[in-house]
Amino acid sequence: MKRIHNSSGQTVVALLVFMMLAITLTLTAAMIVIVNTQSDTTYQQGEQALENAQSGVENALLRLERDGTYTGETLSLAGGTATITVSGTGPLTIVSVGHIGRIVRTVTATADISGNVITVTNWSETP
Repeated sequence: MKRIHNSSGQTVVALLVFMMLAITLTLTAAMIVIVNTQSDTTYQQGEQALENAQSGVENALLRLERDGTYTGETLSLAGGTATITVSGTGPLTIVSVGHIGRIVRTVTATADISGNVITVTNWSETP
């Protein structure tokens, strides 16, 4: 009597294990790509919000040069806004908050005005 070995069951089990491993690796790689893309988008939005805030300070300095009573405004810029507030008498404090979606960055500058000359004494991003 001849004995026939049928190993198709073992092959199917090995194939299923291999397929599960391949699917797991593919899903993991896809998740890493998605997380990196979201992270990069958030970084770019943060940089754009900072640029908007800096543009707000620059706008405030120009407006103060033309009108010493300027107190601020909200500017529409590059997909977001910059909300500018000017306070104080000498020195002036200029706070500009840049918004892009949910991302917010703030820049604060301090300036002195003597006649029509504005001297910026401090310019920094504030948390």
